Amino acid sequence: MSKILLVEDNEMNRDMLSRRLQRKGFEVVIAVDGKAGVEMASSASPDIILMDLSLPVMDGWEATRQIKADPATQGIPVIALTAHAMSGDEVKAREAGCDDYDTKPVNLNRLLEKIGNLLSSGAS
Repeated sequence: MSKILLVEDNEMNRDMLSRRLQRKGFEVVIAVDGKAGVEMASSASPDIILMDLSLPVMDGWEATRQIKADPATQGIPVIALTAHAMSGDEVKAREAGCDDYDTKPVNLNRLLEKIGNLLSSGAS
């Protein structure tokens, strides 16, 4: 079973997405801000990270940069999730180190396809 680290500060989004992923057979661990996400990327050893970009304490851009800068976590694929899909955000997310990008509200089938592609390719 693959482990997903979901970094999301919105409780409703977090609960809904984590339940849907668990029903699909994933183990889900949760961080509610970017700093906790960076710490859990190391301590929880997830197979993939779903990173909200608008987070308290440390935003998702900086959290991703720190995860990708650490040799211990740089190989973990990161999918950026954002409700504020502005032109240029996907480029900015990829420059921060995100391996893929998706918008909210989450289309579960599309997200599962992206997760599957990254897990099977051993992304990084």
